[in-house]
Amino acid sequence: MLLRLFRAIITYPFISVVLVTLCVGFLGIYTSHLQIDASSKTLMLEDDEDLLFTNAVGERYGGGDFLVIAFKPHEDLLAPQTLNALKNLSDELSALNRIASVVSILNVPLLQSPVLPVRELVKRIPTLEDERVDYALAKEEFLHSPLYKDNLVSADFTTTALLLNLTPDLRYTQLEKHKKALEALEHPTSVQRQELKQTLQNIKFHRDAQREIEHQSIKQIRAIMEDYAPYGSLFLGGVNMIADDLITYVKHDVLFYGVSLLLLLSLTLWAIFRQLRFVALPLLICLYSVLASTGILGYFGWEVTVISSNFISLQLIITVSIVLHLVVRYRELALRYTKTSQQRLVFVTLASKATPSFFAIITTIAGFGSLIFSNIRPIITLGWMMSVSIGTSLVIAFVLFGAILALLPKKRPVSTFETRFALTHWCANLVKTRGNAILLLSGFIFLLGVSGASRLEVENSFINYFKSSTEIYKGMEIIDQKLGGTTPLDVLITFTQKEELEIEALDDFEAEFAQKQSKEEYWFSARKMQIVERIHTYLDAQPEIGSVQSLGTLLSVGKILNEGKQLDSFQLALLYNELPPRFRGLILDPYLSIEHNQVRFSTRVIDSQEGLRRDALLARINHDIDALLEDDTATHRLSGLMVLYNNMLQSLYESQITTLGFVALVLLGMFWLLFGSLKVALIAIVSNIIPMSIVFGLMGWAGLPLDMMTITIAAISIGIGVDDTIHYLHRFREELAHDWNYEAAMERSHQSIGYAMYYTSFAIILGFSILVVSNFIPTIYFGLLTVLVMAMVLLGALLLLPRLLIVFRPWGTQPYM
Repeated sequence: MLLRLFRAIITYPFISVVLVTLCVGFLGIYTSHLQIDASSKTLMLEDDEDLLFTNAVGERYGGGDFLVIAFKPHEDLLAPQTLNALKNLSDELSALNRIASVVSILNVPLLQSPVLPVRELVKRIPTLEDERVDYALAKEEFLHSPLYKDNLVSADFTTTALLLNLTPDLRYTQLEKHKKALEALEHPTSVQRQELKQTLQNIKFHRDAQREIEHQSIKQIRAIMEDYAPYGSLFLGGVNMIADDLITYVKHDVLFYGVSLLLLLSLTLWAIFRQLRFVALPLLICLYSVLASTGILGYFGWEVTVISSNFISLQLIITVSIVLHLVVRYRELALRYTKTSQQRLVFVTLASKATPSFFAIITTIAGFGSLIFSNIRPIITLGWMMSVSIGTSLVIAFVLFGAILALLPKKRPVSTFETRFALTHWCANLVKTRGNAILLLSGFIFLLGVSGASRLEVENSFINYFKSSTEIYKGMEIIDQKLGGTTPLDVLITFTQKEELEIEALDDFEAEFAQKQSKEEYWFSARKMQIVERIHTYLDAQPEIGSVQSLGTLLSVGKILNEGKQLDSFQLALLYNELPPRFRGLILDPYLSIEHNQVRFSTRVIDSQEGLRRDALLARINHDIDALLEDDTATHRLSGLMVLYNNMLQSLYESQITTLGFVALVLLGMFWLLFGSLKVALIAIVSNIIPMSIVFGLMGWAGLPLDMMTITIAAISIGIGVDDTIHYLHRFREELAHDWNYEAAMERSHQSIGYAMYYTSFAIILGFSILVVSNFIPTIYFGLLTVLVMAMVLLGALLLLPRLLIVFRPWGTQPYM
């Protein structure tokens, strides 16, 4: 079947090229449909119960999307020039459609300037914009009030924050609710299924439109900020800004480094082959493959996330590998059979490389397919993307290579590079003369790799994705360290019915109060307030947590207003009812839900803190709050981005262990099937595991964390390593059949297939080394790790694999009779 197909390609090369071009051109129409999604939702686990709970908390307490501007003025924070700049800046920002309100030191309530009894205070609460406000008292309040210190102003009173509340996306919320209602139907009708499909489409259209609005809004905000640069330093922060900047970084890197990579590949291919056809042909096949793959992804609506943003680079690696194996085989045949026709040479090339290339691609797909079991949507998508892309590359490479080369006249290959840079010859000598040293060194490398891999940590911070010299890093750092942290973590305390019954039974005053007052006013019992203060004090004492805001904050302020005494239930009820709505929405409503008998502690974790261990921190908080609650009168639960991100990181670690074990078994089975020998399969597995172990080992020893970006390196290792192993073993077995001399077969294999492996690695190492100059740290890691993987895999295939074959002689010493 394959041979007939290859004959057809050679016989009708022009038609083959035209057909492939038409198919790629058709798919190319859909490349514009390919979208990049860097929202925080792409960092969530599928069906994460904590995600549902976090969404419910968001709906209950408000607190939708927001941005933060850190402003460090040249003058004093309360100087007239600074306040005037803040006022104008706030007004300009408030005029933007995307911004619902701006909270700053200008409009927050001043509850201690001066200190007044609660009854007097609620009649008229001043702000900094009031003419009669005492600036000295206001400064003291900003510096020492638990509402504002290390939150709205820095401890040194040199930096302040502007909280930009974004307009809620009510349309998106409505569509999501409708989608959930339709998904919840047990037996939907065909009309309802169609409605669900249309709703999903509407959600996508709406989200894409909103994303562009978000991007333009952030550009407008930054443009306004630039106008105020003469007054001081301004930095923008917030999850929405990070997502938008990530998309910008990814788009820039894909374009700039994609072009640079192709340029370097071109130069490398020219340096190796010295013939235009062997430069243009690989590049054309790479271009067709990427166009076809992105078109398929666009057609099916698969979106590129930050995690899968390197899929084009990965596809280029594997496509180049496929084509170079074909090129080297063709050149080898052309040099050996000088009188054979061009069509015959091309046909034999395709026929001889079909089996190893097919199995190499299948095993590579198995490697990337393992990502499907990760339970993390963007990693699952990467698995599918790569599986489709690799299969596409295989088909296009064989058709275009055969057809175009069949159209070109036969030309003697230039082999000067092989004679000048005889790495494979040097490796073959090492295998013969330093065989035991290779095995000992491999064993040492394996131990080093395993010990380093045991040090791998599942951690990373968003701030660590950017170089410290970038504006985004500086902004996140100043907000993180001076204005209360960046990663939201909520603690929800829900009081039980038992607690209410005990209050009624034990506290006569409360019972009497309950008869006279509404349910809301009765809610502020002494027992509840004790629990709130206890939890607030505990959270505030944690070094990893920057800002803590809760009902406890108001209790602390109330104690100051009440001459050092705790506010009683009546005073709290008075505050609850009489506080102006605009201030209640800032300091009370986000932390209290009487209807649900629940309080919320809103904290922000200092993401840039050295040694932050998210999982340990969350476990410690859970344990300690359990102890603080003492009995069963209240329960607690954590929520927020901190919890969701940690869930994703922990799942990464578990999925790595599971999928690597699964992939090793799959590969063992495929090697056994392909080469018909369990011993060969075991040798192949060992020669792949050791190079992989050193990659993970070095990551562990260098302190590179395993996170959503570096997790893909395992798939890269498998994808590249297995390719070389299969091609080498396939050729070794062919060479062995000539004389059943393992050392001679090794030398001949090194001088043939070894060059293809060498050229592939050399071209990719040079091409990907350009990534180390990126401003996006994950791109640098990807470049460095890819270079390391390529080098280790090449050495494993040219040194360890042949040495193991010579030592264990898995095919015996003579042919079967």
